[in-house]
Parts: sequence; structure tokens; C-alpha cells
Amino acid sequence: MDNLSAAHRRAAMQAVRSKDTGPEIIIRRLVHGLGYRYRLHVRALPGCPDLVFPIKRKLIFVHGCFWHGHACAAGANRPRSNQSYWTAKLDRNKARDARHKRELRALGWQALTIWECQLRNPERLRSRVHQFLEN
Repeated sequence: MDNLSAAHRRAAMQAVRSKDTGPEIIIRRLVHGLGYRYRLHVRALPGCPDLVFPIKRKLIFVHGCFWHGHACAAGANRPRSNQSYWTAKLDRNKARDARHKRELRALGWQALTIWECQLRNPERLRSRVHQFLEN
């Protein structure tokens, strides 16, 4: 059962940001430190990617494990209250992400998804991002 009142839960959920999140800022600093420049949240592209490298036709999504249904512990954790709502919502998020990736591939873009849990290993993440942007 939820230990917050409906008003407090609503306030907490409204505070969840979609742009300029902590994980996104970490990735932006890492990419900038590697010497790459990018555009933020290009709304003309499907899914409004977090970082876009127009000349390279590459982009990066920074996803929260819970909200986008990653296969890690945080992504597998589902709320116990109002399960029908949350299951449907999180499944829709995953389907939408897959659709956006297909649309981007059809437009000639390459996408990399970085999950929130992957921020725990900065060296591996740095290598993965650098390899993605160089190939």
C-alpha cells in the first residue's frame, strides 16, 4: 500500500522531470569531455532524443530504468498499488521507445540507449559512448 496521501503522491510524481535529469547531465558532461558537441532534445526527431549529433547522424537516449522498463532490478521493480495502471503505462513506454527506434533507423539515424544503472561504471560507459560516436 502507498504510504503517501493522494495529494503528496501527485506532487511527487509531478516533480519527476523529463529533461535535464541527473543521469542526462552526467552523460552530457561525459560526452562534452570527450570533445563531442551535440544538440539537445531535437523535437523534429521521433522520441525527442536527449543528445543529437547531426553531422554523424547519431543520437543518444538517456533512459531511467524504472520508467522505460530496463532488465535490471530497478526496471523490474513495479509498484504494488494500482498495478493494472502501472503495468499498462510501463508497457506502453517500452512499446513507444521501440517504435521510435524503428522510425529513427528508417530515417537513417543510429541510436544508443544509455540506462540509468549503467552510470555506475563510468569507464565502461565512457568507452561505450566513444566507440559509438567514432564508428
